[in-house]
Amino acid sequence: MEHFLEILTKPDNIPIAIMIPLVGFCVWWAISQGIRHDRLIKQGKKDGVYDEMIR
Repeated sequence: MEHFLEILTKPDNIPIAIMIPLVGFCVWWAISQGIRHDRLIKQGKKDGVYDEMIR
């Protein structure tokens, strides 16, 4: 574990360490929006998808 943290905190690897949780957050957000839009479409509120997207 010590070696892992030593490598992770090197200046060249810090942007990569920041990008990993950021990419995970963006993927989670996209999937949650897709699920929300699918629910609106199943309810017959297809126009509500666009309204939600521009909020």
